[in-house]
Amino acid sequence: MDSDNQSAAHPGLSLQDREEQLRLAIEAAEIGLWDVDVLTGTLYWPARVKAMFGMSPDAHATLQDFVNGLHPDDRVAVTQAFSDAQNPALRTVYDVEYRTIGKEDGVLRWVAARGRGLFNEEGVCTRAIGTATDITARKLANAMEVSNQVRLHLLDSIERATRPLTEAVEVMQVTARLLGEHLGATRCAYADVDPDNDRFTIRSDWSQAGVPSSAGVYSLELFGSQATSHLRNGHHLVVNDVDRELGDDDGGRMFNAIGIKAIVCAGLVKAGRLVAMMAVHDRAPRQWRQEELRIITEVVDRCWAHIERVRDASALREQDRRKDEFLATLAHELRNPLAPMLYSLSLLKQAPDIRQAVRAHEVIERQARHLSRLIDDLLDVSRINRGIVELKREVVDVRPLLAQALEAATPALERARHHVVVRLPQTPVPVDVDPARIVQVVTNLLNNAAKYTADGGEVALSAWIHEGHAIVEVSDNGFGVPPEDHKRVFQLFTQLAHTGTKAHGGLGIGLSLVKNLVEMHGGSVELRSEGLNAGSTVTFTLPLVAAPLTIDMPEPPSAAVQPGRVLVVEDNPDGLATLVQLIEAEGHDVRGAADGPQALQIAAEWTPTVVLLDLGLPGMDGLEVARRLRADVGLRDASIAALTGWGTQRDREQTAAAGFDAHLAKPIDPDHLLDLINQWIGVHAGLRKQLD
Repeated sequence: MDSDNQSAAHPGLSLQDREEQLRLAIEAAEIGLWDVDVLTGTLYWPARVKAMFGMSPDAHATLQDFVNGLHPDDRVAVTQAFSDAQNPALRTVYDVEYRTIGKEDGVLRWVAARGRGLFNEEGVCTRAIGTATDITARKLANAMEVSNQVRLHLLDSIERATRPLTEAVEVMQVTARLLGEHLGATRCAYADVDPDNDRFTIRSDWSQAGVPSSAGVYSLELFGSQATSHLRNGHHLVVNDVDRELGDDDGGRMFNAIGIKAIVCAGLVKAGRLVAMMAVHDRAPRQWRQEELRIITEVVDRCWAHIERVRDASALREQDRRKDEFLATLAHELRNPLAPMLYSLSLLKQAPDIRQAVRAHEVIERQARHLSRLIDDLLDVSRINRGIVELKREVVDVRPLLAQALEAATPALERARHHVVVRLPQTPVPVDVDPARIVQVVTNLLNNAAKYTADGGEVALSAWIHEGHAIVEVSDNGFGVPPEDHKRVFQLFTQLAHTGTKAHGGLGIGLSLVKNLVEMHGGSVELRSEGLNAGSTVTFTLPLVAAPLTIDMPEPPSAAVQPGRVLVVEDNPDGLATLVQLIEAEGHDVRGAADGPQALQIAAEWTPTVVLLDLGLPGMDGLEVARRLRADVGLRDASIAALTGWGTQRDREQTAAAGFDAHLAKPIDPDHLLDLINQWIGVHAGLRKQLD
């Protein structure tokens, strides 16, 4: 539509009005108009165009300001396009996109410019006019979209490549390679940080051809104090130029030693502790871009999550494998003692001579005690894992405890014909411990040494004092432990393959129990071995105490056993009969009952002094029988003991609430049981004497 038609269509619209309309349209479109007088070199820029070059509205703008404001990488192409638009032979449209660097603020902007030259009748370009638009926001949005696409493509590639992997090291290797290749880095490495929060191990890395691997063990302190603090607090370490930004003592020496001039190190902090890191290295200084840092962060986060899933799955598989092995071993270990016990019972039925009978009894007793130890160890591990073991501490000299442990382990040592060397200090070694538990620890270590040493070997038990600690050591010249298994042997249900022909067995819980019990006493345990067939040494420490030891006076000879009345309630006929015979042999008057009602009837008629009561009775359980004995029958002063296979803390709490005086877990040592019965009967006899 020409201007005449426009005027006709809007008869009241003047030229000035139409110019105002055009100005408003240009302002609404955020377009700046520019005009160059080519003959004089005069540049006309409104405030909007000046802003695109980082100039204030009242600044004087020249053609040189235009050229100088162009980004160095765009300057040649833009000035050539501007020159071509003024060339009479070409008269091209000036249509370019370029970057500017603000003259006053230094900010980088993107500009889209369009224009043309105006020529006179002689073909000379006298003016160049056009528009300029700030397209920075659009360019940033486009760059962000491209960056997101690239990032998502990389993440998808890593996810597809690592999805089928089942080993954590493989996940590290593949992720490091794909991230390093994407960034064009020199090296990309993954590291696990040890629990001490300092030493870290690079298990796997990727590097360009000809670049050596950085795999190995390092100290975090080599990074320098500032970098170390950043990583431990969950912040990335970003270094663009090692030589310029870091001194030798702040990581520069270490980075230069492995050919690093720029690095990004991303750390993973969990529960306040640095647990893992991934580092991207470059052999030359490099200005890391924000999108690169973003990609590194997201790849690392996903990699760690995947590695944890893989490790969890691997741990579950290992747990299932060890559980299956444990159950098979448990069945084997429980069956082993039963065979000689059954053989011995068969011999006893054949009415052998007295020597055969004694040997048969010894076999049955020995194997029964072995079964009891297996069950006790299992229960101890369970209690420790649930945190319900209560140590009965007292200050004692550790030397007699070692002697007791040696006595307990002597049968195993003698059967294997081992030569035993004992080295103990001449002076007391005072420790605050649960004596029974320390004896258990040392007995386990001695039995292990006897078991894993070829017959006729050497076992040594030593103790000494060092820097405020009691040191106890059990060593042998047996089959040894490979270095890679030194820590694993302390894990529950762990059993190692051995090259010897000697049969070993065991449930794989002894060293785990040792470690837990020693640590409960504030000590530590260490295993040393040069490898297979090089023997082993297990050392544990206990804190010394400053308190003087009290010397126990020998107890006066015990008085003769006073007979009393004992009621045994047990639904197992064999268990009932043998227990009645055992207590009768001690000189007591004993009666037995197979269930609750019978026990209540006997108690009401006979008034026993001591009641041994099984919990798992048919019909009326032992808890109810105890309550009835106390309330209905009136045995308020009688001593009632739960004699049961149930031994958890909850079971003990229930028996105490039901009125039991003691909770004895089967199988109880016969001597201990008889001592307890005699003690209770003696107390009751003393009370009666006082009342009389």
